[in-house]
Amino acid sequence: MSVRGADRLGGQAAIVGIGATEFSKDSGRSELKLAVEAVHTALDDAGLTPADVDGMVTFTMDTNPEITVAQAAGIGELSFFSRVHYGGGAACGTVQQAALAVASGVADVVVCYRAFNERSGRRFGSGVQHREPSVEGVALGWNLPFGLLTPASWVAMTAQRYLHTYGLTPEAFGHVAVTDRKYAATNPAAYFYEKPITLEDHAASRWIVDPLRLLDCCQETDGGQAIVVTSVERARELPNPPAVIRAAAQGAGRAQEQMTSFYRDELTGLPEMSVVARQLWRSAGLGPDDIDVGILYDHFTPFVLMQLEEFGFCKPGEAAGFVAEERLPLNTHGGQLGEAYLHGMNGIAEGVRQVRGTAVNQIPGAATALVTAGTGVPTSGLILGSDG
Repeated sequence: MSVRGADRLGGQAAIVGIGATEFSKDSGRSELKLAVEAVHTALDDAGLTPADVDGMVTFTMDTNPEITVAQAAGIGELSFFSRVHYGGGAACGTVQQAALAVASGVADVVVCYRAFNERSGRRFGSGVQHREPSVEGVALGWNLPFGLLTPASWVAMTAQRYLHTYGLTPEAFGHVAVTDRKYAATNPAAYFYEKPITLEDHAASRWIVDPLRLLDCCQETDGGQAIVVTSVERARELPNPPAVIRAAAQGAGRAQEQMTSFYRDELTGLPEMSVVARQLWRSAGLGPDDIDVGILYDHFTPFVLMQLEEFGFCKPGEAAGFVAEERLPLNTHGGQLGEAYLHGMNGIAEGVRQVRGTAVNQIPGAATALVTAGTGVPTSGLILGSDG
């Protein structure tokens, strides 16, 4: 696999602004308004104005087109605009797109954003209710007739195989939920602020799809998050310490589908994240021992364990013990289980805060953060570092 482009990208761009709305279950306003609020807050944080922006990146599955958000936010001419596919797998990919635009000179200041009323409006957790015919959607025809209608049911298949292969019980997943909620409990921005849980709480929560319980599943959230990216040189002139993009990568594995890749040889890992991991380690010249904090996509707890194994923090089947022993600070904002479900964009913001030294649950001396995007789908990842 060639990573020459990623090698050239590392260290050329930085995140200089982060901004979010409140995280709620009923925002009371449009998704466009949420997006604009997040964009303005991120630009204020960066010490920039809408007039400075010439690039916009967001996700597909978004009701807020780049051009419309730019117009509503008072942004003028755009020289770059882009969208990334595959739901939460796009999160770090949006930042990669922005960094590529900045590094190539296509744009100077790029805003990445995600905003939705995912609780009060369309709920992704409600599953497939209608789908337009597509080549991509044909694969679902092998699963939907048997009741596999929701993301939880798709993940449960892989989770069950993971437990069987390594002789584990669902308590293995509980360690992730407890860790996330511990950090959310001390984060005033988190929906579950001051509401930690125990392993006993996890085991007592109701079944969703065996072996997943309620506390294995992320929230559904209304809100918006925006990220501002520019060159490292310009970043050094702005108010906040930059979070330098040391590496950025996207990845899809062999026999990849969207959370239903059940025809692979093995169902105990996340090959798409392995593709991302190899690129990140090689292009950044780093390894697991160099990471100070991990912000790992946690829409469902089992996939956090598998990510730790794919990145080489521990051996296959050992991640539950790794988390229980707190060998790496994880999801210090509370994650999507504890803070909010913004398709991973709020996790990128937490990675920025950690390397800036401004996180609510700051890890002392944190200089390097690993951030990942959605799992079970074509995905992406980042390594962020302090400027020094």
